Amino acid sequence: MTKKEAAEAVRAAKARLGVTWVQLAEAVGRPPAWTTSALLGQQPMSAEQAEAAASLLDLDEDVQQALQLQPTRGALETAVPTDPTIYRFYEILQVYGPTIKELIHEQFGDGIMSAINFRLDIKRVPDPGGDRVVVTLDGKFLPYQW
Repeated sequence: MTKKEAAEAVRAAKARLGVTWVQLAEAVGRPPAWTTSALLGQQPMSAEQAEAAASLLDLDEDVQQALQLQPTRGALETAVPTDPTIYRFYEILQVYGPTIKELIHEQFGDGIMSAINFRLDIKRVPDPGGDRVVVTLDGKFLPYQW
C-alpha cells in the first residue's frame, strides 16, 4: 500500500466513524497539524503512532506500514493548486511572498525560515465581521553560510 492509498483509507475511515483530526492527534500524542500532515502522507510516523491512529480508525496493518514509510513531501497534484483553499495560500505567497522575504531579511539578515524545524497552528477566532482563520507558521531562522 502507498502513502497516498493510506491517506485515502484514513479519510474514508475518519468520515465513516466521525473521528476528528484533534481526536487522532490526541491518540497519536502529537499536535493536530503534524498528525494531520502525517496521516495525509507528508510525515513518517513511528510504529506506535501508526498503530494508535490505525486502532482508532479500525484500519489494518497495511495502512500502519504505509504510514511509517518515508514520504515524498510536497506532493500536490499540479504545480498551481486548483483546490480553492490551497490556492488561496498560493495566492497569498504570490502577493505577500516578496514582503515576507524583505521583512525576514531586514529583521534576521540573509537566510531563510526553516520548513524542517517548523510548527504550524490553525485556530478559529470569533469576529463580529465573520470568524477569522489564524494560521501561524513558526520556523527556525537559518542563516546562509558561505
